[in-house]
Amino acid sequence: MQKRKSEKRKIIVVTAYDALFTRIAEEAGIDVLLVGDSLGVVVQGKKDTLSVTMEDMLYHTRLVAGAAQRSLVIGDMPFLSYQASVEEAVRNAGRFLQAGAAAVKLEGGQAVADRVQAMTRFGIPVMGHVGMTPQSMHAYGGYKVQGKGKQPAARILSDARAVEAAGAFALVLEAIPADLAKRITRAVSIPTIGIGAGRHCDGQVLVLYDLLGLFDDFTPKFVKPYAHLKADALQALRRYREEVEQGKFPTDAESYH
Repeated sequence: MQKRKSEKRKIIVVTAYDALFTRIAEEAGIDVLLVGDSLGVVVQGKKDTLSVTMEDMLYHTRLVAGAAQRSLVIGDMPFLSYQASVEEAVRNAGRFLQAGAAAVKLEGGQAVADRVQAMTRFGIPVMGHVGMTPQSMHAYGGYKVQGKGKQPAARILSDARAVEAAGAFALVLEAIPADLAKRITRAVSIPTIGIGAGRHCDGQVLVLYDLLGLFDDFTPKFVKPYAHLKADALQALRRYREEVEQGKFPTDAESYH
């Protein structure tokens, strides 16, 4: 990823949760697969990511890592897997590597710098995540753009620098003004990956189900659906239901003789 930044080539990241979509993403040439705790919402049907467990994350990490042949697989550390203590953070990060991930991601800036430093000291690559951090959504009063105004912007820039200094190899910037993301991208030497942070980041990440148009319970401003697979799935399932009801399926062609 560092080479991509230095060569000014964009880094393409999507979330992945299972083997099938991992193979599809790799065939499409995706660089990085993030096993995101977003699975709590788009896979498990929960209202947020806070109840996602280490066991949930490790299960899906094994599925993705087992299928990936080329892409970098990063495991997303869930809520309370790293906040309690440095020791617990390192232990849980190590479990992601044992499950097949090549690196971990955790949310936070200066508050988690000691965790990042400890993980990297023991050979665990870490991706940081600053700006809007979904695990802290209650502190923000919901999912809201962060970094508007001089002081909030300065705080996020300080967080980014703290995570970089602690040894992170990359940094997710979520839901911050595009000009702030541009400043951070220029200020740090590690690659920045934007999600709702404008086009000046070194790469972009989207939730797979969002970009495929599978999940439409809510659509953030920064999401661009590149397909409408939910509509296609509904059409296919309705046709299947109708053909079974009308005795049109199965035909001789789908039957053994």
